[in-house]
Amino acid sequence: MKKIFLLIITFAVVLGCRKEESTYDGISINELYSDFMMLQNFSIDKDTVNFGSGENAVFSAVFNKPVNWSIEVTGQLSKAKKILSGQSKRIDASNGTWDGSTTIFPMFKAEACVAQLFIEGVSDTFVVATAIKSIKVNSGLVIADFENGFNSAWTRYVQSGANMDWNIKTDSLCPQGAKYLKMAGTVNWDYLIGLIDFPATAYGGGNTLPLSPNPDNVYFNCLIYGVPNTNESIVLFQFKEDENGDGVYNANTDDQYDYQITVNWEGWKLVSVKYSDIISLNNGQPTTPNGNSIHNPDKIAKISMLDLANPSNGFASCKIDYLIFTPTPLVP
Repeated sequence: MKKIFLLIITFAVVLGCRKEESTYDGISINELYSDFMMLQNFSIDKDTVNFGSGENAVFSAVFNKPVNWSIEVTGQLSKAKKILSGQSKRIDASNGTWDGSTTIFPMFKAEACVAQLFIEGVSDTFVVATAIKSIKVNSGLVIADFENGFNSAWTRYVQSGANMDWNIKTDSLCPQGAKYLKMAGTVNWDYLIGLIDFPATAYGGGNTLPLSPNPDNVYFNCLIYGVPNTNESIVLFQFKEDENGDGVYNANTDDQYDYQITVNWEGWKLVSVKYSDIISLNNGQPTTPNGNSIHNPDKIAKISMLDLANPSNGFASCKIDYLIFTPTPLVP
């Protein structure tokens, strides 16, 4: 009987120890069904933020339980929007940091901004204000943003079709800066509507562009606007390399890589591609380049941008802005 009694005590002790060791990390029933409360008011750490010098703005709030939340920052002049979201009991630097980037175009300007906090299932919204002293700076090589018109070193050609409008425009909803290039017209005998050649000599780096030699560390980005109810525009970028360094791109012996974009959406959209992922095309079909078939972004001697459209489908129109090379995909 003593042995049986001791076994019972030992078993009870083991069960008791196991019970004490177990933990529960999820939300408790009391939290789950409790009414929402704001334990720390929604706030921002800067009344004025200088994104251009590398500053960030940090939003803060604390709740009594985990919630689905979103913060929508709106530029009062540009109407640009930045959206942050998460599921947590706390908003802090780990999930509420804004670096000046944009979620919905246009990009922010130096302007007053209003930030609203929305909580799922809660009718109240919470508001704070801040102001952008200087906008976020994107590190990279800008090929064209059209703010200063057409560079005299560029070569431009536009077909003599109908309703041609291949001009720089000013628009309050321009995605970057205040100007963009509109490319529109009807050309019923040819795919080409117009083109621009951007020679490397226009950018102060000699006969080739001042880019990294590593094609995995070079991204080409641009902003394109699709115009609804028009013939689909095709924007073709041709990257022409001078592989032997003789200062001239030779189509028979040098590589050309081609990036073709069919504009089948409405509104402004960011397009971004890694240089090493760009292939060579011949009439829209993949082909082998005529050089050494090695991507050398630091040997790009010229970029040609062609605006194309199916000639049988009538009037075509799109807009383009902010052609820029960056070391990582552009975060506008």
